Amino acid sequence: MAHRALVIAMLPAIGLRVLTVLGFPPAILFYGDSFAFLKEELAPGTARPSGYSLLLALLRPAHSLTLVTVLQHLLVLGLAVALYALLRRRGLPGWGATLLVTPLLYDEFLLLLEHMIMADAVFIVLVAAAVALIVWRVTPATAAVGGLLLGLAGITRTVGLPLLILTAAYLLVRRYGWRPLVALLVAGALPLGAYATWMKVEKGKFGLTEADGNFLWSRTMSFADCEVIKPSERLAVLCPGMPVEQRPYPPHWLWESFSPLLKVPGTANRNQLAGEFARQAILAQPGAYLGAVATDLKQLLRWERTAVDEKTPYKLPASERPISESVRGVAESYEAGPAATRVVEPFAGWLRAYQRFGYVPFPLLTLALVATLAAALVRRRWDALLPGLAALALIASPPFLAAFDVRYVIPAIPLICLAAGLTLVKQDRAAPAREREPVKVA
Repeated sequence: MAHRALVIAMLPAIGLRVLTVLGFPPAILFYGDSFAFLKEELAPGTARPSGYSLLLALLRPAHSLTLVTVLQHLLVLGLAVALYALLRRRGLPGWGATLLVTPLLYDEFLLLLEHMIMADAVFIVLVAAAVALIVWRVTPATAAVGGLLLGLAGITRTVGLPLLILTAAYLLVRRYGWRPLVALLVAGALPLGAYATWMKVEKGKFGLTEADGNFLWSRTMSFADCEVIKPSERLAVLCPGMPVEQRPYPPHWLWESFSPLLKVPGTANRNQLAGEFARQAILAQPGAYLGAVATDLKQLLRWERTAVDEKTPYKLPASERPISESVRGVAESYEAGPAATRVVEPFAGWLRAYQRFGYVPFPLLTLALVATLAAALVRRRWDALLPGLAALALIASPPFLAAFDVRYVIPAIPLICLAAGLTLVKQDRAAPAREREPVKVA
């Protein structure tokens, strides 16, 4: 059997997902985010785009959170098969291609995200599928589909938007011609433009969210010193009221009652003032800003994903978590019945045990990315640069724009696996034909 290694690897991976469905029915709900996505009234999101909400709305008639999670599990399994097929097409043996997609099949955090009512699993598949399609073969048709997928990723999570620009730059630098480039940009602009127009109609602002300034302001709370920044009177209300060493992690400044951000009336006005303050803070304290980013990125050197005694939403639950009365109706309306996550033993216990070791530690993942980018340059495997740089962008951008979060690193995993595989092939088969043709000597 030509694909025996993949089949052998897939069977336990499918088993893990079956255990997840059995152990934590109907789904794992994440803080307030899941309930915002599940609302029946569709509207452009304030803090995040509503692309995932649109998908949930399409599935709503089934009234099944289990259907949502099973679909997400299948999407990631399908992505692993697609990346395997691409690496085999490039000449890797079956065992080699299977080894490279193993992290997608077995990573505990991917299992968690697939089973959560959150946009992350869908976002991961959209981005990785788009990049793989461009790498597979560049034509106007594949570029258009890739652009459409990246546009959909951009309305699912805004961090996907720079990847469309990065992919366009890749096509431009590789000189694939104007037709694929135009097809990519036009197709990518369709969902982005439609969503931004919806935002304009509903909220009077042409954009994807109303919180980019808020998130950047929260980033500056790690270091902002108003004695140095000297903000104007209208911005001074956003100055932090506690010493730097006592300040909580940036995301807390977005929601907690102590945050001065909540004193500013009006969503649009708050976002605008926060953005202005953040830009002034960064310009006034560039060294402190880069230092805060570097401190966040140091977490990539942490071996454990989550410590045993660490309080984090990224652990599989050990007991049922009652849903708050304020949002219970949202979840139960979607499910048409009880929607709280149940914990079914012994399946749940087996998975909690697996979560303690079933992952690639971030230091190894980071090392793999750095080594892959270096090898791509040395071996001139230019097609490996697109997934490699996309992975780098996904990992590095959140600490610059908001804060580091373990969840934000996971989308880079399939891209790193793909890039690593492409550096190992004998020839860059994605190169334009004119680059591969031998030079004829007269």
